[in-house]
Amino acid sequence: MQISDYLPTINTMRSVLDIAFVFIIVYVVLKLLRGTRAVPTVVGMVILALLYWLAVAQDLATLEFVLRSAVLYIGVAIIVLFQSEIRQALIYFGNQLRFPIWRRQRGSLGETIYDEIVLAATTLSSEKIGALIVIERDVGLRNFIDAGVPLDARVSYDLLVTIFNPSTPLHDGAVIIQHERIAAASVFLPLTKNPSISRELGTRHRAAIGITEGSDAISVVISEETGLITYVEGGTVRRNLDTTQLRKLLLEAMNIPVAGSKREPTKTMKPDETEITVG
Repeated sequence: MQISDYLPTINTMRSVLDIAFVFIIVYVVLKLLRGTRAVPTVVGMVILALLYWLAVAQDLATLEFVLRSAVLYIGVAIIVLFQSEIRQALIYFGNQLRFPIWRRQRGSLGETIYDEIVLAATTLSSEKIGALIVIERDVGLRNFIDAGVPLDARVSYDLLVTIFNPSTPLHDGAVIIQHERIAAASVFLPLTKNPSISRELGTRHRAAIGITEGSDAISVVISEETGLITYVEGGTVRRNLDTTQLRKLLLEAMNIPVAGSKREPTKTMKPDETEITVG
């Protein structure tokens, strides 16, 4: 049997792989764009493409000339209009394809600092003091940290509660934890532009969602109005958490085995978790 006999099989397998890769890319892109402001823009671009096809098919010279001229600027327009969606897609692919050796080592202090965060969140929740805590993972948040008030302090219950005390100058804004240390406070984050966000979620919650859309960071939010504890990861909002649920989510997100806490919070909310998937 000659080598040429295998060529049809090879070509068929190559075609199947080609189609499979295209399908995966299109599926992931559509999944990322679902529920975002990019959907109407994509629909508009599809309509323009159909108009161009109609102009060519029906020999509409003027319309064809206008649309052909507009094609030259489509590349720039896509970058400008979809910059946040493109960044989110690249982060998603990077997280999925990253080899273990590239992963940043985290959780070196074990459960201790996350118990401090849970205890602080519980205390702030019981007193209905608004707070936003962002924990950096693999995607760096240096540009946001530099815009805030630098601290570089050890994570502790006392410091977190003090920062978010309404009488202190640093309470307005978010705290960013980097390398298991409080890198900065009074940090202002970009708000999510997702139109499907519930109106019940205020500015603090929208900022928590926005930072997780543009990075792989996780956020913990305490509502000033209701005192509810909210956890946000990858655009997924989980509201009305108790201390056990919050602690479990934090340790799982940071790849730390869940075990018994050495320091139990003084207050436990009623276990009534509500999950909202955004985007």
